[in-house]
Amino acid sequence: MRVATWNVNSVRQRVPRLLPWLDERQPDVVCLQEIKVTAEAFADLLGGELTARGYEFAAHGQSQWNGVALLSRAGLDDVRAGLPDEPGFPEPEARAISASCGGIRVHSVYVPNGRAPGSDHYRYKLAWLAALRAAVAAGPADALVCGDMNIAPADADVFDPAAYIGQTHVTPPERAALAELESVGLHDVVRARWPDSRVFTYWDYRAGMFHQDLGMRIDLILASGTAASRVRAAWVDRKARKGTAPSDHAPVIADLDEAPDGDIGPVVPPPSARPAGRGTARLPQSRQPLPPGRGGHRAEEAPGRAGRSRLGPPRRQLRPG
Repeated sequence: MRVATWNVNSVRQRVPRLLPWLDERQPDVVCLQEIKVTAEAFADLLGGELTARGYEFAAHGQSQWNGVALLSRAGLDDVRAGLPDEPGFPEPEARAISASCGGIRVHSVYVPNGRAPGSDHYRYKLAWLAALRAAVAAGPADALVCGDMNIAPADADVFDPAAYIGQTHVTPPERAALAELESVGLHDVVRARWPDSRVFTYWDYRAGMFHQDLGMRIDLILASGTAASRVRAAWVDRKARKGTAPSDHAPVIADLDEAPDGDIGPVVPPPSARPAGRGTARLPQSRQPLPPGRGGHRAEEAPGRAGRSRLGPPRRQLRPG
């Protein structure tokens, strides 16, 4: 069974990328995040195409922001939207959906961004992660938690830890909350398979971060012991981040029981850029503004949400995740 997770950063904008990717990679179960449409709109937009490809699907969404979905050709039973006792900001948001697929409880999650350490949204993030941990701990024991965790588990999961000082995604409380989630018996399948490799899943649209391989690993597949023992390959599909109008995230794929493409990885294809030395690159929001006409995106960097940045203030007033 091939399981994949992908933050598509607006499913409407990503349809021309999503459908060919499904045809190429042939995943059996897909967890999507940041669909940014209601469940009804998701069905109207993709229902026919997904059904024709043999997928059942379920979505938990809201217009414009957030939203998660599950696609499955391995069964889709006992679908549950949201989390028990889920905190809100101020109301609960569309950030989690789960179902039983092929005998495994699969959770598609979009963890709150946190925005700034110590902020109300940061406290909301930590409370939401605690609710997720409680939901997973309640069972079933055979589980996969897949999605955009908005946390880099360790310093090795960012291009330069010094560049992230004072930012979310890397603070000790966030990492501790992620470790608490994993303590219920979950294993980070990509890092388990590639313990010493440079692996990222997200690159800011700006400043050529993707081409320089200046990214973060914040999209994870966490597997319970039984499911983790079935993993035969675990990798990041970097090809899906290339080309025209990509998401700023790449899909993460785990093959259970058999690996159709072999034990490939950790990043496919690997980046050609040599890793930048520590202290030589900064986050885009910390750079001086470029002169007019010098800040355009390359074709494969055309953002789904103009000027969107994972960290720090966006270029225009857009509500961050």
